[in-house]
Amino acid sequence: MGAARADVDAGKMDGFVAQAEKGRRGCLNLNNPACTNSTNPDVMGYHDQHEIPNYWAYASHFVLQDRMFEPNASWSLPAHLFEVSEWSARCTRHGDPSSCINELQNPGLPPDFGRNRTGENPIYAWTDLTWLLHRDGVSWGYYVVSGSEPDCRDDDAEDCPPIKQNSKTPGIWNPLPYFDTVKDNGQLADVQPIASFLKQAREGTLPAVSWIAPSGAVSEHPPAKVSAGQSYVTALINAVMMGPDWNDCAIFLTWDDWGGFYDHVLPVNVDENGYGLRVPAIVISPYARQGFIDHQTLSFDAYVKFIEDDFLRSQRLDPKIDGRPDPRPDVREAQSQLGDLVRDFDFNQRPRPPLILPVRPSTDLTPAPY
Repeated sequence: MGAARADVDAGKMDGFVAQAEKGRRGCLNLNNPACTNSTNPDVMGYHDQHEIPNYWAYASHFVLQDRMFEPNASWSLPAHLFEVSEWSARCTRHGDPSSCINELQNPGLPPDFGRNRTGENPIYAWTDLTWLLHRDGVSWGYYVVSGSEPDCRDDDAEDCPPIKQNSKTPGIWNPLPYFDTVKDNGQLADVQPIASFLKQAREGTLPAVSWIAPSGAVSEHPPAKVSAGQSYVTALINAVMMGPDWNDCAIFLTWDDWGGFYDHVLPVNVDENGYGLRVPAIVISPYARQGFIDHQTLSFDAYVKFIEDDFLRSQRLDPKIDGRPDPRPDVREAQSQLGDLVRDFDFNQRPRPPLILPVRPSTDLTPAPY
């Protein structure tokens, strides 16, 4: 949370370079690419269609969202918690959502995380979206790319020992196995390896709701290569487009945090947790409006709201009525500032054909090892 607030600097938006330099000073190994390979950190650049041709094609052919904010002014773990539950908290008792308190910087941390090992599994006792999906018989899957996590305990650019990641190892990008609801509902098997997603996409057996978490190498999290991330994303999208489910799907592509890179747009303040800084976001679907730029104010809350409206008769993660009261500060999906993703679609149009792109396109960036 410190770096996010410092980058924004009370609305002046001038803290990005200073925070990158601060992160370098905190590194264990200054030669580690994660710590920036220059005395002048490159946090104010940009990429064009010659460097990210596939992302450019998706944005041009489908929908680009230019006001997508990360849901919290903090780092990766809270962002992934918000993605599946609309909250980031610290809890003291299993099965008791009322034992949770609001916490952005240090929610319950995995036991092998960072240099300061906690030794105990975190308690995620509050309600997540899978609980509503399970209660209504809606299928879901959370797919994890095997590899390692890149993040450290805080959101400075410190390097730390790599942490193993796969579908069987809960972590900052794979938090659902730590939720009481997932374990109690017998749904741990719905957290699956990415190979299962590719197989189900080919066979047309994908669940109603899917999340996909990358590994560090393909996450584009500094210092991972953008070209590697673009290749990874393209392979996943191609798999869906070439499968039987294409005509009935919507793909939402985004990044979990701002990565320390500069932005001039002041985040919208909705509550004590955020929003955080803007992140890229694209909507890909046979019903997406072609070449549309969505200027609505959005965050990951909009994804949860879309799922709730589409599959759950507009039920919300509302502790007053969902049967599992917790002290979250608000119902994020009900925020008045939040836009509606339905505006990105024309469900009356004829389904648009797939846009199959090369997994390793010609690019001005360093070639992807993928």
